[in-house]
Amino acid sequence: MTDDILNPLPEEGDEAEVGLRPHSLEEFVGQMPVVDELRLFITAAKQRGEPLDHLLLFGPPGLGKTTLATIVAQEMGTRFHQTSGPVLERKDDLAAILTTLEEGDVLFVDEIHRLARVVEECLYPALEDWRIDIMLGEGPHANSVRLHLKPFTLVGATTRPGMLSGPLRTRFGITERLAFYGAEEIERIVERSARILGVGIDTRGAHEIARRARGTPRVANRLLRRVRDFAQVHRDNFVTGGVACEALEAFDVDEMGLDLLDRTYLATVMQKFGGGPVGLKTLAVAIGEDPDTLEDVVEPYLIQIGFLNRTPQGRVVSASAAKHVRGK
Repeated sequence: MTDDILNPLPEEGDEAEVGLRPHSLEEFVGQMPVVDELRLFITAAKQRGEPLDHLLLFGPPGLGKTTLATIVAQEMGTRFHQTSGPVLERKDDLAAILTTLEEGDVLFVDEIHRLARVVEECLYPALEDWRIDIMLGEGPHANSVRLHLKPFTLVGATTRPGMLSGPLRTRFGITERLAFYGAEEIERIVERSARILGVGIDTRGAHEIARRARGTPRVANRLLRRVRDFAQVHRDNFVTGGVACEALEAFDVDEMGLDLLDRTYLATVMQKFGGGPVGLKTLAVAIGEDPDTLEDVVEPYLIQIGFLNRTPQGRVVSASAAKHVRGK
């Protein structure tokens, strides 16, 4: 049962991504304020011979939350266990994991904001007092059994920190926000990934991929793999600036890093709703896309580059976004 809720099957593309992930804080590119603080906290915990405080990582998808969680375990010299909020449906699921942890182990829970309430409440004493109470049997013959746990580190990750309950959020001794990466940082990530993949690339090629990667390492690595395929088939297996531009245009990724869904989003707000404001659910129906996808995947970058505003009345497209869409 534990195998079913630990290390769930990776999503499409995740396996390729794992091979490109750094394995230490020294290798990690970007997020320097977060990295510097984690280095300090890890060093202090190791000097005291204690597990690291529980850690909450939040920010848009693809910025390195899972990677940092694995690095924490690596730096602490402990085992890494991974699961996700939606998988933990019952107290028994949580108990099955917690009772297998050794002292100092790192338990990574992705999408922690989606924990079932009954599981979340059961987690509180485990995080503070290293114990968990479970019920054995049913009805009048049911008995409560207290299980004592070994001290561990919970690393929670979420794209929606506002959906975490107050009691759960206060259980984390360390809270870190991951921001979008700068262009130079993404270039360094592209160059590093190209070396690992054995892809020939020049500085201009790395720059063209980086500036269309939406400030997100996961997107940068995905674009690199697709440009590699294009170069392999059509351009002598080497990525120059021109090859990268040609490939990304063929894949419908424009110079701002916007893809077809992004431009459809902006065009729909402009053409059907006069530039906004329009509610998220109404917009999702008009586009034919899931609201969570729009809110978690599409909107953060559009807001970051000043193309979209979220107002109390709804979503509003900026003048610069309208100019960009009309120019395509």
